[in-house]
Amino acid sequence: MTTAELGLGAATPIDGPSPEREPLANAEATTLTRNERLDRLPFNKAHRKLLMASGIGWAFDAMDVGLVSFVVTAIAADPHFNLDATQKSWVLSIGFIGMAIGAALGGFLADKLGIDAVEYGMDIFRTRGGEDKMTIGAMAFSWTLLALLAARFVIGLGLGAELPVASTLVSEFSPAKQRGRITVLLESFWAVGWILAAMIGYFVIPNTGDWGWRWALLIGAIPLLYAIVARRHLPESVRFLEARGDNERAEASVRYFEQASGVAAVPSKPARKLGRIRMRELVGRKYLGITLAIWATWFFVNFSYYGAFTWMPSLLADQFGSLTKSFGYTLAISIAQLPGYFLAAFLVERWGRRKTLSVFLAVSALAAFLFSQSATVAQVLCFGMLLSASNLGAWGVMYAVTPEIYPTRMRSTAAGAAAAVGRIAAIVAPLLVPWFLTMSGGNKSVAFIVFAVAFVLACVAALFLPERTGESLED
Repeated sequence: MTTAELGLGAATPIDGPSPEREPLANAEATTLTRNERLDRLPFNKAHRKLLMASGIGWAFDAMDVGLVSFVVTAIAADPHFNLDATQKSWVLSIGFIGMAIGAALGGFLADKLGIDAVEYGMDIFRTRGGEDKMTIGAMAFSWTLLALLAARFVIGLGLGAELPVASTLVSEFSPAKQRGRITVLLESFWAVGWILAAMIGYFVIPNTGDWGWRWALLIGAIPLLYAIVARRHLPESVRFLEARGDNERAEASVRYFEQASGVAAVPSKPARKLGRIRMRELVGRKYLGITLAIWATWFFVNFSYYGAFTWMPSLLADQFGSLTKSFGYTLAISIAQLPGYFLAAFLVERWGRRKTLSVFLAVSALAAFLFSQSATVAQVLCFGMLLSASNLGAWGVMYAVTPEIYPTRMRSTAAGAAAAVGRIAAIVAPLLVPWFLTMSGGNKSVAFIVFAVAFVLACVAALFLPERTGESLED
């Protein structure tokens, strides 16, 4: 699907202003802030470059998370490990403990040190130190449960720090009228990564013998090197640079995006120095309602998503008695994520953030309940694909709305805090699945009924979020 089809507009060459855009530049009679100058721009090739560079890393992050859900099923069957349900749940959850810590720390550091510094640092952090089992590739050579858990925890630190920070950067550079759509499209790269993980799981693990899951992890480690290269030239947040008094770099970042649209620069108002970050403001009188609503939304969405999808290959393998069939069904369900994202990207600027998010979460609740009752392959695929599309569409909108509801000086901190609260749910949910299975006699019914209830609670929480569609971000 092209950018034009998605309503983002086509890029304009840098070598000359477009005739239809000259009035935009000539009409500016007053000074504008640098952020107002960014908001007035159409979607251009500089935006597309930022989206692709951030999205590639996002996809590889998703591939890492997705691979674990497939790998743990194979590890459990490996005679060397022979994991029981509780041990499987810990392998799935330990990474989210790292992600919770990383999300809170990464958001805070992004507001202190800058967004690009944190993003790049986390990519390097995740891909070094193979000799001491601190990377995805090193996880492939783990021979003990403790080594597996340690590797997953460290990798989770990097993942947790990066995801809310990347969405904040893309959000800040996106034009106001298209910011939600662009952020949802960034999140759609998650589907690409998960689909790649499902393909590796389906084609590699069952066909490469006892080392299948190790080969899968090694393959999953390779693309992260490209993510480092792709992100080396990402622009720094203009709002962050102005807050530090680095007006020269801030102006250069804005001009880069203006030139990509053929729009002439205009004088900018003096940047206002932002106040210090105070974490207690998140739960102070001004932001308490917003914070509770977004935290509740993140918590319940994470609970259902990671509880359902990290266990899905194992649950389908138990239901249909075949690892290969399970991986194939999960691959088909994963592919449905893409239309869910594209539909959310189409609706988010038309319906608004709150309505789009609430509708997608309501559909997710219905799909989770129907999936809990599915007995045949056709039912599993139909309701699983509906759950996948609606749930991941909701994720895209959630990442779009979170940076919009807080001011610049605390935006990354607040987004990281919300993500950290969500990761707590991501830790708990996989650990509870074995208990749910016991309650239902080994089938998936109780687990997915619980996930359906969690989606309902997320839907209710989303209704209390403020609507920021088309508005400039608050400084």
